[in-house]
Amino acid sequence: MKVRQLLRLYEQGNRNFEGADLCGADLRGVTLLGVNLRGANLVGADLTRAFLIKSDLSGAQMNWANLTYVKLSDAKLVDTDLTKATISGAFMVKSKLPGAKLSGADLSGANLRRANLWGANLCGAQLERVNLRDANLNGVNFKWANLSEARLIGASLYGASLSFINCRAAWLKGLDLGGADLEAVNFREARLSGANLEGANLTAANLTDAKLDRVNLQGADLTGANLAGASLEDANLTWAILKKVDLSDADLRGTKLYGIDFNDVQVSNSRVPELTNRSLYSTAV
Repeated sequence: MKVRQLLRLYEQGNRNFEGADLCGADLRGVTLLGVNLRGANLVGADLTRAFLIKSDLSGAQMNWANLTYVKLSDAKLVDTDLTKATISGAFMVKSKLPGAKLSGADLSGANLRRANLWGANLCGAQLERVNLRDANLNGVNFKWANLSEARLIGASLYGASLSFINCRAAWLKGLDLGGADLEAVNFREARLSGANLEGANLTAANLTDAKLDRVNLQGADLTGANLAGASLEDANLTWAILKKVDLSDADLRGTKLYGIDFNDVQVSNSRVPELTNRSLYSTAV
């Protein structure tokens, strides 16, 4: 379908373009509100600054498409293929993307607040500064994704794959990550105050200078993790595994440390004067 034909039909009141072939089409800045583009071929199409609010693009092929600054709030993109698409700066508040394929996509600076991404594949995606507040991220594959400076406060992450992600300086306050696999995750300077990390796998994680005040790390495995300079005021580390952990310069005031073995932990300059390298079996400092 030619772009000119599409726009003419839209102006005539037609909203059904299901299965349309718009591969490589130049749709920059177009207004297509509430249209049906289910199953459409939009591979490599340029939709920069297009208005597609409340449109249905479920099952569409949009890999390699350019959706920079696109307006897709309240849109449906169920099972849509957005592999390697550029979606930076997009406005996608309350959009529905269950099962969407977004591996390798660039969503930096996008606003996906209250969006539903249940079961979506975001493996290796660029998500710097993305707004995912109050989003449904259950079952999402985030492996190797870059979430630096992202905002996920209020998001649901049950069953999400999170190992090897970059969450540097991300806003993760109050998140429930109990039992999550967070192996080798970069949480440097991340804001995790009040989060639940009970029983989580944080082996080799980087938590340097992270804000971990009031965090529940009970029974978490922190083997080989770096918590140098981290703030752990009033945190719960009861029975956590701290083998070969660096806690130098960390703030442990008010931290619950029952059952912790400090024999292989670096605690130099930690903000707990009485703390030494030994086992603590009944301590709340």
